[in-house]
Amino acid sequence: MQSGWVEIFFLAMLAGFIGLRLYHVLGRRTGHEKPVADPYRPAGPDALRPAGRSRSEAESPIAIDLPADIAPDVRPGLELIARADRNFSPERFVAGAQGAYAMVLESFWKGDAEQLADLVSDEMLDNFRAAIAARKAEGERVENRLLQVDRAQIVGAHMNGAMAEVTVRFDAEIVTVTRDAEGRVIAGDPAKSVETHDLWTFSRHTASADPAWLLVATDEDE
Repeated sequence: MQSGWVEIFFLAMLAGFIGLRLYHVLGRRTGHEKPVADPYRPAGPDALRPAGRSRSEAESPIAIDLPADIAPDVRPGLELIARADRNFSPERFVAGAQGAYAMVLESFWKGDAEQLADLVSDEMLDNFRAAIAARKAEGERVENRLLQVDRAQIVGAHMNGAMAEVTVRFDAEIVTVTRDAEGRVIAGDPAKSVETHDLWTFSRHTASADPAWLLVATDEDE
C-alpha cells in the first residue's frame, strides 16, 4: 500500500447494516480502479489550534479551493475542517478517497483482512471479517471488477468535536460475479457491468499526530 494513500483510508459500516450488507452489496463488487493520484498525506497539525495562533486567527474565515461540484451546504463543514487542519485540501482528499475506494473493495473481494486493517476502523474491520468468513463457509468466491469510477464527489462534511468526517459519493461501474463451490455463477454476470452509487464516510481526529483517515460508514444512494 502506498504511503500517499494511507491518510484517506477508512470506513465503518453503520451498525445494523453490516454483515449481510457487506456480503450482498460490497461482496458483489470488485476489482481495479483507474490509477489515482498517489497521495493525500498531509502532515496534519498536532492540535486543533496550531501553536502560535491566537483564538481570533484560528477562528477566522479560511479561503480554500473547492471543487466546482461542492454544494453550498457542504462548504461550511469543509471550512471547519480546513480551520482545524490547515493542510486539508478537498481536491487531494477526493483523489486519495478514490484510491481508497478501489483498495477497500479489492481487499474485501479477495478476502484480504490484513490489508483492510490499514484502511478501515476497528468496528468496520470486524464486520468485514465476519462477511469474509461467512462467504468462505458457504464455499463462495467473488470475481468482481471495478471498471471505473465515473465520479467522486464530496457530499457531506462536518466536525464533531475534534473529529472530522467527510462523506464522498462514488458513481462507479462494476462487474459483479459470485460463484459457488463448483464454480457456477450464482449471482451477477461476467459479461455485464452495473452502475453503483455509494456513500462512504471517512473520519480523522484532527488533533492527532496520526494523519490517517479511516473508513467509518457506508451506504447506498439512488
